[in-house]
Amino acid sequence: MNTNAAPTAAVVDAALSDSTRAMKSAGRRSFNWVAGLSILLALWWFGAYLIEINPSTRHFADFGPIPTFQAFPVLWHDGTIQNAVAASGYRLGVGLLIAIAIGIPIGIMMGRSRTFRELSNSPFQLLRMISPLSWEPIAVIVFLSWNHAIIFLIAIASVWPVAFSTAAGLAKVDPAWFKVSRNLGAKPWHTLTQIILPAIAFDILTGIRAALGVAWIVLVPAEFLGVTSGLGYSIEDARETLSYNHLTAMVLVIGVIGYMLDSTCALAIKRFSWHRGAV
Repeated sequence: MNTNAAPTAAVVDAALSDSTRAMKSAGRRSFNWVAGLSILLALWWFGAYLIEINPSTRHFADFGPIPTFQAFPVLWHDGTIQNAVAASGYRLGVGLLIAIAIGIPIGIMMGRSRTFRELSNSPFQLLRMISPLSWEPIAVIVFLSWNHAIIFLIAIASVWPVAFSTAAGLAKVDPAWFKVSRNLGAKPWHTLTQIILPAIAFDILTGIRAALGVAWIVLVPAEFLGVTSGLGYSIEDARETLSYNHLTAMVLVIGVIGYMLDSTCALAIKRFSWHRGAV
């Protein structure tokens, strides 16, 4: 008689049950994702329908989904979408890199040094609460080009989520880890790379995700004036030429790209941090 048959069958049944539950969970998430977008599309269509049947707003009917989707081939064929995404992507990328390069060291100093934290808290909180776009007149005067001014606005908006999230993560690290590392003869560089950064990876990536959202919001209105490229400029140009279907198409492009960037950050948080929960 094989005494291992029953336990083996139980293990197989448990594995199949877990697999079935995982498939059902994935199917439910996919269904809810599609259903949510379908509801949004239906509300958009209904709003456009109300605009179209009203004689006083009928000339805004191109805001509807059908004219918007018809505009995509035109905008893609003439290079409007590609050029706008490339210009805005460059500004966003450089601004975020500057914010990350400044924000992470500042956050680590805030988390490790009580004196620095107490000295910097008030001025940093003051600067953080200033609307990034309110720096625009100053940035235009200080920097030689609008490109540099927009990059500055993105950086000044993005640095604070990174810095404060990094500091908050470091404050949660057990101080005993640093004592052990010193007792083992670890150099400051080893402490930074082997203890601090791995321990606060989740918080850093979360701060970068928040910074990306802020930067994406700041980018578009910053491009309304002074530049002749980018997503914000494309929207302003469509408004000036009364091409409402082009305007809503570019708005939709902004939403799709922003959603993709945020989803990428969420995947990075799950992949590169110790925290494996939902984000």
